[in-house]
Amino acid sequence: MSVILCTAGYDHTIRFWEALSGICSRTIQHSDSQVNRLCISPDKRFLAAAGHHSVKLYDIKSTNPNPLLSFEGHTGNVTGVAFHCEGKWMVTSSEDGTVKIWETRSGSVQRSYSHGTPVNDVVIHPNQGEIISCDRGGSVRIWDLAENNCSHQLIPEEDVPVASVTVASDGSTLCAGTNSGNVYVWHLLQYREKTTLVPITHFTAHKNYITRVLLSPDVKHLATCSADHTAKIWEVKDLETMLPIPGQAPAAQKDPKPFKLESTLTGHQRWVWDCAFSADSAYLVTACSDHYARLWELHSEQIIRQYNGHHRGLVCVALNDYSEAR
Repeated sequence: MSVILCTAGYDHTIRFWEALSGICSRTIQHSDSQVNRLCISPDKRFLAAAGHHSVKLYDIKSTNPNPLLSFEGHTGNVTGVAFHCEGKWMVTSSEDGTVKIWETRSGSVQRSYSHGTPVNDVVIHPNQGEIISCDRGGSVRIWDLAENNCSHQLIPEEDVPVASVTVASDGSTLCAGTNSGNVYVWHLLQYREKTTLVPITHFTAHKNYITRVLLSPDVKHLATCSADHTAKIWEVKDLETMLPIPGQAPAAQKDPKPFKLESTLTGHQRWVWDCAFSADSAYLVTACSDHYARLWELHSEQIIRQYNGHHRGLVCVALNDYSEAR
């Protein structure tokens, strides 16, 4: 399977699709609960499905409908899941207020970090030594795995939940989306093996909740999904030109311009919950509460394919169309 595309949501099924034809090639029953997030392992062997209290790990190449492993330990909805680059471990976030690191072979918890408030999302820094999470209390936290502690805590807006975070594939940029519809951007600098964050800009992307932010693989685009029934694509500018000028007070510096809006993807009938870029950053798949997933060609802003078959709202999508394992 050179292209793996799967979707899930509130109808307790996970569906695999032939991306170009739009045909559903396989359906897995996830009877325990709704599915909140999906993640495909970098080697395309496994699919992690985050549900209520647990994460199920499925063998993508097998016809076995049952999970290989069930990761048990959270006491609330699992809201985020991501794989280590070699698949050795997996990280999850949950409404129970914790971020957990799991050993993927055994399904055992290796570490647990506490936010003290429901956690909405988690991603792994490309250096594989830091994880970044965000919570309903309004904070973004960076966890240093070597030091085994929280190295940074950011609060973009007081008492405004941060719904989603995304980090650039080259480790240069961190973006966060909030419930007020705003996006915050930081430049990540590595100094003596430590990460330093430099605030770059923030801007209003939507007039309603942001549900997902995602940087494209080539780091030239930022996708934002929202409760306003749209997904938007933003041009990611050269952040080096937007860094603060040494020796100048912030008030004396020219205000950095927000990312330029490239396109607004309209046609969704309800909340757009999730999205995934193609490997070449030319296409985007969106998942919507109107039961449909859609494949967009970003250059033309056209829907290339619509995936029909779910009977309730879609909230998550995963896509891996890389030509070889990363």
